[in-house]
Amino acid sequence: MQSISLDGPKVAPKSGAAPKQLVVFLHGYGSNGEDLISLAPYWADLLPDAEFVSPNAPFPCELNPFGGFQWFGLEDRNPATKLAGTRAAATILDAYLDDALKARGLDESRLALVGFSQGTMMSLHVGPRRAIAPAAIVGYSGALIGADALGADLKSKPPVLLVHGTGDQVVPFAAMGAAAQVLQGLGLEVETLARPGLPHSIDPEGLTRGGRFIHQNFT
Repeated sequence: MQSISLDGPKVAPKSGAAPKQLVVFLHGYGSNGEDLISLAPYWADLLPDAEFVSPNAPFPCELNPFGGFQWFGLEDRNPATKLAGTRAAATILDAYLDDALKARGLDESRLALVGFSQGTMMSLHVGPRRAIAPAAIVGYSGALIGADALGADLKSKPPVLLVHGTGDQVVPFAAMGAAAQVLQGLGLEVETLARPGLPHSIDPEGLTRGGRFIHQNFT
């Protein structure tokens, strides 16, 4: 697993200078890095010194193998199987983050993780298990996998923003509150934003709030 290298589209800092911050987008199940990198222009003015990267997940999607990727499989929805898949992908993602920061001469205080759906699940798994907390985690339309295991694995307490539509028919809206309760119980600072009627998506309000959250935690 550790030999797998992640790669995907990148957007250089709008300032034109070397990056002072790194925003890592983690896409959802069956998608690819091109999906979330499209958010970079919306945050470029607010984060002019940030480089945006959006790696493809490490495995071809079982339901969309031609151009789609997955962090872990969903054909077997047993919680233990999903947690095992998350852990396997986390090993690969952690190595990618370590290499990406080192290559740019940045430390964890300059790192933000932004996930959508399964990418949020990965962000919430990896972020609090890193020895030094990322500056921020923004999770859209996601959930906390293996909540019972996090307490024993917790190494850091990054600030978290969770955004979720009440009309989400893919990942239930209730997953946001459940994740927030567990994370807050472990001492993390968590903000939540409910988007009335929004399906499994990101809307302008959530996008604006996410950018501001990252900006605030980078400064």
